[in-house]
Order: sequence, then C-alpha cells, then structure tokens
Amino acid sequence: MNKKKIVYTSIGGQALIEGVMMRGPYTSAMAVRKPDGEVEVSTWETETKKRPWYKTTPFIRGFFNFVDMITLGYRCLMRSAELAGVDDEEPTGLEKKLMDLLGEKFTTVFSWLAMILGAALAVGLFMVLPTVIVGILRPLLPSQLALAAVEACLKIGIFVLYLWATSRVREIQRVFEYHGAEHKTIACFEAGEELTPENAKKHTRFHPRCGTSFLLIVMVVSVLVFSMVTWENLLIRIGLKLAMLPVVVGIAYEIIKLAGKYQNPVTRAISAPGLWLQRLTTREPDLGQLAVAIAAMTPCIPEDGSDRG
Repeated sequence: MNKKKIVYTSIGGQALIEGVMMRGPYTSAMAVRKPDGEVEVSTWETETKKRPWYKTTPFIRGFFNFVDMITLGYRCLMRSAELAGVDDEEPTGLEKKLMDLLGEKFTTVFSWLAMILGAALAVGLFMVLPTVIVGILRPLLPSQLALAAVEACLKIGIFVLYLWATSRVREIQRVFEYHGAEHKTIACFEAGEELTPENAKKHTRFHPRCGTSFLLIVMVVSVLVFSMVTWENLLIRIGLKLAMLPVVVGIAYEIIKLAGKYQNPVTRAISAPGLWLQRLTTREPDLGQLAVAIAAMTPCIPEDGSDRG
C-alpha cells in the first residue's frame, strides 16, 4: 500500500480559551465556542503585501515575526476569554478600582500590563535566574565551558518544570486539548484528507512547527551563542544576553521552518526533543474541539491551492 505524500503548509496556529487561532498565508481566523455552544468565527487579512524587508530577510525576520505572533496571539487570547464568558466573572476589588480609574481604557491598559509582566517573568525565569545561580556557583566550576553547561541544564530544567507545573492546572489542560486539536487539524490537511473531526482525530497531536518546539530550539541556540559571552560581570552578561536575543530568535526561527518543511534524519533529530515536550503542552481533544479547530483553519486555506510553506 502506497503511503500518502505529506504536503507541508505554512499555516500555523495557537490554542485559545475554548478556541483556536490559525494564521494562513493570506487569511487568518479564530474560532471560539461560546457558552451557548455556538462557534463564532472571525477572519482578517494576513499581512502579506508590501511586507518590510526585515520581515522577509532570513535570520532577521525571525525576531520581528515572533514579536508579531506573540502580540497577535495575546490579542486573540483576550478576545477568546470574552467570547467564552471568562470575563463574566465578578471582578476583584483591585480590578474594580482600576476600572473606576481608567474607565474605557481599562481593558487595553490591563492587557498590555499583563503582557509586559508575562514577558518580564519569562526573562527572569529563563535568562536571569540561571545566570545568577551559576554566578553563585562559579568558584566551584573549573572553566567557561562548565559554566555554560550548568547554565544550560538549569535553563532547560526550569523550562521543563514550568511546563509540567502548568500542565497540572485544570483550566490550562482544556487549552492544551485545543492545542492538540490545532495540531491534528494541520496534520490532517497536510495528509490531503478531508477536514472532518473524525479524520483529524486519527492524526498525531505533535507537530514540528509548534511553539513549544520553537522555544526549546531558542534555548539550545542560546546556550551556544551565550557561551561566548563574558562571565566576569553578571550584570554585563545579562545585558549582553538580552541584546543578543534577537540573534538567537532569528537563528531558531530558520531552524524550525526547515524542520517543519522537510523530513530527513537531521530535521527529525532537531524536532525530536520538541515533539517529546509536546506531551506536556498538548492533550487529546474531543470531536467538538476538533470541529472548532477546523472552523478556524478552513478560511485560512488559499482557494487556488497555493501556499508558501
């Protein structure tokens, strides 16, 4: 029996609260199941025309596209919370005071504040904390290579522990089920099968272009790049690491695009650790969740069959 040829697509997405966002080459969409059971689908044009050079040039485009994706993903996440009824909960005392103070600007200010605090937490956990710990242990480590190796182990260990802890939260588990639905839907499309919940359910919930895999690749690349940064002064080291982050993200972006587009021993080896980690960040979805993911993906598929994968 001949195995079906996989046709890779550039369409990618993100799990939301009771929904999925998909970003296609020309059209993007998000689908969210509301409390009454209705699936609301929103579409918008993907930025494709007259894209600035820094968003199309290899090794430079990665950082800017990553920032765009984070910003878009956060906006969609906040919107999905509204549609899913999460915002119907009684606000806390602090939230009420901020609402009175900021008025109509409350949602915008709160969203940006939450995003900035989230970014600061990520930098603190995965960049600053490992460096500080290794700095304390520095007298016990014999060489720069040993310092870099211990820092790498700490960084990846904290990352895996963070994902494990997150995966234990019941509300997050629901989001991870939609994450699995997103991957299965893309895999079903790449296999050339009709997009139905039953067909999608047969496919894997692991995908090499997943954000989990991307973050792990960022960490591995950062180990190699930051191994050349001085340990003489911890503040200088942290500052240089932050300054070099766009370089690290740019390299990781190109690696994961290749891993998602080609299948050979090298790309499979690159993808393997990230696919393993997706056992923490994805869960098996039900048919209803797959239907939502399909509703998000369908508008993103180019009508002429073209794709820029």
